[in-house]
Amino acid sequence: MEVKNSMLLCFPSLSQNERFARQAVAAFALQVGDWTLVELDEIMTAVSEAVTNAIIHAYEHGVGEVRIRARILEGNGLEIIVEDDGIGIEDVAQAMEPMFTTKADQERTGMGFSFMESFMHELSVTSKPNQGTSVRMVKWLAAQSDTQE
Repeated sequence: MEVKNSMLLCFPSLSQNERFARQAVAAFALQVGDWTLVELDEIMTAVSEAVTNAIIHAYEHGVGEVRIRARILEGNGLEIIVEDDGIGIEDVAQAMEPMFTTKADQERTGMGFSFMESFMHELSVTSKPNQGTSVRMVKWLAAQSDTQE
């Protein structure tokens, strides 16, 4: 699939960078076409959840790097990959279950992956213990989503 444009954003895993990350991706996403406000909000929420997971879970004993790769795909699609080099996820299938959290003491709901899956057309998570995690999400413009699924 042809890539029309791409961006790479790297930042420290600090909570104050979450808002910047989702706004940067939303601004980049505007190149795809005329998203509705609801669609843009869904993109921003999905990015926020993925970035927050990297900030909260990836680097338990310090600060590391979070990377966002975004690409505009042929056919009016947006691919977003959020990755880290942190501790990884031992059981991805379990982590993606609604309400599953390893941080219940911090009032985490365990709904992040559920939101990402609900708001995006595609979601895949790859992770290895002590080698990091990659969250890949794709969203198509509403007019295109019926032909892409």
